[in-house]
Amino acid sequence: MAKFANALLASAAGALCVAAGLVSAAANDSVIKGGQDPNEWAVYGKDYANTRYSPLKSVNTSNVGNLRLAYSFQLGSLRSNESTPLVIGDTMYVSTSWGPKYVYAIDAATGARKWTYEPDMPDDTLQFACCDVNSRGVTYADGKLFVGRLDGKLVALDAKTGKELWKADVVDYTQGSVITSPPLVVKDKVITGFGGGEYGARGSLQAYDMNTGKQVWKTYTVPTKDQPNGDTWKGDTAQHGGGAAWLVGSYDPKTNTVFWGTSNPGPWNTAVRSTGDGAMGKLTNLYTASTLALDADTGAIKWWVQGTPEDAWDYDGVNELVLADLKIDGETVPAMMKADRNGFFFVTNRETGKVLSAEKYVPTNWAEKWDVNTLRPIEVADKRPGPNHPAKGICPNLIGGKNWQPMSFSPDTGLVYIPSNNVCMDWSVGDVSYKRGVFYLGAEFPTHEGDGYNGELIAWDPVKHEKVWGLKSDLPFNGGTLTTGGNLVFWGDLHGDFRALDAKTGQELFKKNLGSGIGAGPITYSVNGKQYVAVVVGRTAAIPAFLGDLGKKMTAATPEGGALFVFALD
Repeated sequence: MAKFANALLASAAGALCVAAGLVSAAANDSVIKGGQDPNEWAVYGKDYANTRYSPLKSVNTSNVGNLRLAYSFQLGSLRSNESTPLVIGDTMYVSTSWGPKYVYAIDAATGARKWTYEPDMPDDTLQFACCDVNSRGVTYADGKLFVGRLDGKLVALDAKTGKELWKADVVDYTQGSVITSPPLVVKDKVITGFGGGEYGARGSLQAYDMNTGKQVWKTYTVPTKDQPNGDTWKGDTAQHGGGAAWLVGSYDPKTNTVFWGTSNPGPWNTAVRSTGDGAMGKLTNLYTASTLALDADTGAIKWWVQGTPEDAWDYDGVNELVLADLKIDGETVPAMMKADRNGFFFVTNRETGKVLSAEKYVPTNWAEKWDVNTLRPIEVADKRPGPNHPAKGICPNLIGGKNWQPMSFSPDTGLVYIPSNNVCMDWSVGDVSYKRGVFYLGAEFPTHEGDGYNGELIAWDPVKHEKVWGLKSDLPFNGGTLTTGGNLVFWGDLHGDFRALDAKTGQELFKKNLGSGIGAGPITYSVNGKQYVAVVVGRTAAIPAFLGDLGKKMTAATPEGGALFVFALD
């Protein structure tokens, strides 16, 4: 393992160049422009690199306490509103839960509605949506919006009018495969995954022509026995092996590489699908619980890193990949960062696939360490459950050290800001057989609360791999983060408290309760020289059902909601 120097980063300008996706003919020009424009929020993660960093600094540590509500917008849809709005020019686009039930275009400065897209959605999507009927946003490129839907469709809308331009059938949602996250546009292709690992779906990533909706390529994220690495599955179990790429992707135009995380294998009972080699740290059930690097033009897998071999705990591996150039041992390294649900923070060379570090960032006891030399975890034997071996006190819990809520990276501080969880569980397995459209689990997983706290916003140094500061919470599953050039971190929690913190010290500078729990990541943008900060609220409903008494506390913290709040200085 390399010995890391003190946390030094490339200059902010250099980091922002990477964050914006670099100026390259390999990427979509409108996405590059939006990522580089400090006034806009044109990509889910602000840029191709998913940094969620804005250089805007009119709102800063000296005046953020003076933020006032500029306007609010009722979304007309309750339950699990998790959208990251986009801002293109003076127009904001925001999606809602339940489908999405609505996509709105509104005036970004006033909240006045411009148009509404209301698709005709099936009534039965809830039973096939694990875990919840959320929509995390839309994608913009070349005057079009691209929307993934719970019914397995990908649609293109005219960004000026909301008119539907085309519709593609990505997946049959009745097998348990819904689309909850925005796609990634690269060149003239719209790339999307879908959910379904808990239902025994076989995951894939698919690319569509952005102008016609015609499928260009499809790459299965779980190989069958006639394909490379298909022998990592028992018999024909890969056909229902999970590995769904249900969250968001990143892109590096320098190497024309798309990065995506894959979900847990199916079923959760490892005896059905595995030979037991994962307990010895061998790569099994590929390419589940992994990070994939794919050729953007063809979908061919270039390399992968499997974070949790033979995943027995629903640790998944979908969490977003954040790209940045880091100063490590005196050299600038093209890095990719991932706060894995398994409790380890990975720093990988995004050009070679070499894992540079993998260190615990939350209380984690299923493995002693993750060995970057062997590319395997060193497991603690009694924490791996099996047919005759229930396991007790496993940390983290199945919601992970971090779930889908996005972290952010600041090139100014060199830190990532992670909405983390501190929850543990027991685990036992039982018989299970595949039935289409029904949970394919075979496990019981009673929850244990953390020691004194259940969630924490962590400021993490990815070079020194250590916590710089933290803000603890009594509840897990809190909101995503935003960092800005004003030395600020914005973050909301399940109690509905929306905060601004000093990015260097964690000092609270602003706090406002918004009435419902916050999971979404905030954004910031500028219209006519005025900076705004926006966040969507509406707490989760399905996840608490997995967490016993702790879940009841999560549900009781706030009522369901569905609203957009936008703040600005007086």
